Amino acid sequence: MKLIESHNLVISWYQNKLGLSECGLLWLVFFKGVFAALFLKD
Repeated sequence: MKLIESHNLVISWYQNKLGLSECGLLWLVFFKGVFAALFLKD
């Protein structure tokens, strides 16, 4: 349970720091994963 609570705190900290909505944060993480996959593909 502590792991989930600490994860939620980190996510909300980044969300507030970057000024993103939940949808914006999801898009950011999606594109981060796409770029990581393209980088690791080679």
